[in-house]
Amino acid sequence: MEITEFLTPDRVILDVRSRDKPQLIAEIARQFGRLLPAVKPQAVEAALSAREQLGSTGLGSGFALPHARIEGLNLYLGMFMRLSKSIDFEAIDSKPVKLVFALLIPAETTTPHVAALAAITRRFRDPELVAQLRKAETPASAYGNLTNY
Repeated sequence: MEITEFLTPDRVILDVRSRDKPQLIAEIARQFGRLLPAVKPQAVEAALSAREQLGSTGLGSGFALPHARIEGLNLYLGMFMRLSKSIDFEAIDSKPVKLVFALLIPAETTTPHVAALAAITRRFRDPELVAQLRKAETPASAYGNLTNY
């Protein structure tokens, strides 16, 4: 699975202001609802929050991958956000997070979501890509960095 299968240019948002993890999760939900009216922000926020209760999706090195299954969704949906200021995300390395890739997964799917998560994490293990995303001046350039293999 490739990032281009679930990320579109309009779901790349730079310099998001968020003071903490709950506010960021609410903002992710709000943005999905704004861009995709069929997606209910309350359901997204509840699902992402419930997933975080199982353990932080802060994967280290300033990166988080909040993800959750969503009832009624029939395709994978991704969103990349770069925060204006790093926040505590209870990451495994205790470092604050500035780069966030949110993934909504259909509740009923035959495609294992591990493939989508692997496609994302593979990209964020590349230090050159991470540096480019931290410096990207436009959402279009960030999208190009994320999807240019």
